[in-house]
Amino acid sequence: MKIARVVKDGKETFGFVRDGKIATKDDITHSTGVPIPLNVRDFLFDGWYEEIVPKMDEIEFKHNLSDFEVLAPIPNPNKIICLAFNYKDHAEEQKLTPPKEPAIVNKPRTALNGTNAEIICPNFVKELDYEIELALIIGKKCKNISEEEAMNVIFGYMILNDVSARDIQAMDKQFTRAKSFDGFAPCGPWITTKDEIEDPQNLKLLTKINGEVRQNSTTSNMFIKIPSIISILSRSITLEPGDIISTGTAAGVALNNPNIPYLKDGDQIEMEIENLGTIHNKVRFVD
Repeated sequence: MKIARVVKDGKETFGFVRDGKIATKDDITHSTGVPIPLNVRDFLFDGWYEEIVPKMDEIEFKHNLSDFEVLAPIPNPNKIICLAFNYKDHAEEQKLTPPKEPAIVNKPRTALNGTNAEIICPNFVKELDYEIELALIIGKKCKNISEEEAMNVIFGYMILNDVSARDIQAMDKQFTRAKSFDGFAPCGPWITTKDEIEDPQNLKLLTKINGEVRQNSTTSNMFIKIPSIISILSRSITLEPGDIISTGTAAGVALNNPNIPYLKDGDQIEMEIENLGTIHNKVRFVD
């Protein structure tokens, strides 16, 4: 199932998406008789989603998704953890050896942004870059979990653009501020539950800037695979429902690529991951 968080006429809600239609929270309650909670995190991780799943055939999809603004699927995750240099092709283009264990950076939740939203960047940033990433949504609290059990704690998947201010990154000599600006984590367009993805380690990734292909890879190029990422992180960090783990990007970014320009005002970014949908964002520089 695909779960989206949306807003229309100032009213935020969430619902299931199918074939360009959405069944909102109120529609789900009306069709099934189950009074589901207002908060999408409560719905997904406190047992309500499991209660609704057997009743899916009863639900009517009667609204056009295009009539809604699509927001970041999870509004307030406890953690957004992003991996660096986890794709062989990206590490090679940066002339680096992929790390044997996850090299991570944390983004704040204020970086979250929805599809079709603008990425607003201050004019003092001169080297703005993009990174398409497969993001995992954790569904169960876990600590010291084994690789064999790791896939069981995933609720679903989405696209995440790990937007990065490379000149700030170079100046600070670390990643956090460069990747933490407000709106620097466009994601979505929805959460696709894990049962719909047969092999998350074999999904095509595609980034286009103004229609030009910049990144064209596959999640099979990850150096540290998903079960290992979860298991290793859980040795240090308690993972909780709603946490986002973004698994690294592929080759084709502007960093250290003289033939690839950095983002400029008005650029249109389109990112697609096979079976997960597409996110669209426009870059806007402001004073």
